[in-house]
Amino acid sequence: MDIRKLQRTIVDALEEVKGHNIVVFDTEQLSPLFERVIIASGTSNRQTQALAASVRDAVKSMRLGSARVEGKENGEWIIVDCGAAVVHLMQPHIRAYYDLEGIWGEKPVRLKLGAVRVGLVKASEPTPASKQTPVKKTPTKRATGKATPAKKSAASGAKKPAAKKVAKPVRKKV
Repeated sequence: MDIRKLQRTIVDALEEVKGHNIVVFDTEQLSPLFERVIIASGTSNRQTQALAASVRDAVKSMRLGSARVEGKENGEWIIVDCGAAVVHLMQPHIRAYYDLEGIWGEKPVRLKLGAVRVGLVKASEPTPASKQTPVKKTPTKRATGKATPAKKSAASGAKKPAAKKVAKPVRKKV
C-alpha cells in the first residue's frame, strides 16, 4: 500500500467536509503500528462525525483497506484507524487539552492543502487553473529600434517612464 496515496485520500476527504488545522506527522520511526498520524479539528460534534464518515467512505471507495471508527457516539474526539494511518478528529478545546502535536509532532509531513483534484469538472464548477490552456505571451516589437530616455520630473527628481508610441492602424481605400 502506498502511504502517500492513503494520506492524500484522507486529507482530501477532510478538506471536503471543511476540516480545520489539518496536520500530518510521520511516525514510522516512533511506532511500528502505523506510519502516519493525521490530526484535524471540527467545530461541532456533528462536523467531527461528518469528517469521520468522509474519511471512512473515501478510504473504502479507493480500496485502500477498511477504516475502523471509535468515539463516534460522543463526537468530541473521534479516532479513525485506516491501518497505516490513524486520524484523530477533535474539537478545538479537546485538541488543545491533549496536545497530540506535542506527542507525535517530531516529523511533520508537508502537504499542499487545497490541492486541485484530477477528474471531471461539473458544469456548475469553474475550470481548475491547471486544466486551463496557458496563454502564450509573445514579445511586442517596437516600431523604432531606439528606446526613448526617461524624463525627470521637476518636483520630485524621480524618473518618469517614457511615453510609449502607439502605431496608428493603416486603412486601405477601396
